[in-house]
Amino acid sequence: MRIGIFVVAGLFPGRQAGPTLTDAVEWIVAAERAGFDDAWIAEHHFMSYGVCPSPLTLAAVAIGRTTRIGLGTAVSVLSTQHPVALAEQAAMLHHLSGGRFTLGVGRGGPWVDLEVFGTGLDRYERGFAESLDLLVSALSGASVAADGEFFRFREVPMVPPARLRPVVACTSPGTVGLAAERGLPMLLGMHIGDADKAALVRRYREHGGPGAAHVAAGVALVGDSTAAAVRELKERMPSWLGPGLAGYVPLDDRPRTPRDAGAYVDLLTGIHPVGSAGHCAETLRRTAESTGIEHFILLVEGLGEHRRTLENIARFGAEVLPLLRG
Repeated sequence: MRIGIFVVAGLFPGRQAGPTLTDAVEWIVAAERAGFDDAWIAEHHFMSYGVCPSPLTLAAVAIGRTTRIGLGTAVSVLSTQHPVALAEQAAMLHHLSGGRFTLGVGRGGPWVDLEVFGTGLDRYERGFAESLDLLVSALSGASVAADGEFFRFREVPMVPPARLRPVVACTSPGTVGLAAERGLPMLLGMHIGDADKAALVRRYREHGGPGAAHVAAGVALVGDSTAAAVRELKERMPSWLGPGLAGYVPLDDRPRTPRDAGAYVDLLTGIHPVGSAGHCAETLRRTAESTGIEHFILLVEGLGEHRRTLENIARFGAEVLPLLRG
């Protein structure tokens, strides 16, 4: 079983974006020290839910501060970027890290980001498959060319070249099919439980996907008791999630039903490793057994305090990881 941390860099009340990003690097350094396998970094724009607009930049800083831990993006949003430019940056991080970098990509959402970066709704609604195929091509060969609806250019060399296979965030049956047909592993979100994860893995296989090493995101907090850990997250997380989730602004006038922050935390604490060390280990074992997924990336910053996040990382490493690997 592989266990990593999931860095969102959420902006809790009273915090500032700059120090939060600095703290995020420290969490990755601490995760390496605690024995975690990897650290995956989220991308968000113009919102307090996450204040890291460039997970590749943060990953590059973390690569320079660490020697062993893997780094990944969860995810780089493909609908607002040129796939070849993203492939170039991923190739650089692959070489500079000695092979420790994994590129995770996703379709994103119909948010105002598409307007700001000039890619528009069409790239989001119709262009993801073409973008993904171009990215895979750029990451798998010495040269790349395009002759599609959204991208058209002559053949050019990839400098530097790198043999990388991205991981694809899958939240819909259509995206699962795209990932399966291309043989790419899935990254599943922390908003779904074991039954839904298992259903997506089955659909992946039905579409001819191989036995890929899928990744699942979750929330983790180690406490002296399960009741105490759940209570702490329920007290603290809504103050970030409420205004953070409200920051998703649609590009057009499509309706959007806001998620209730309190109910969301109730869900997260019920399906993820939040509790005593034994409870955390058993929760991850149960998910692995019911879904076949054995790679988890865990959001450890849910209390919103740098000191408590470092404490959570250290306790998970000292108390939970040995139970999973013993």
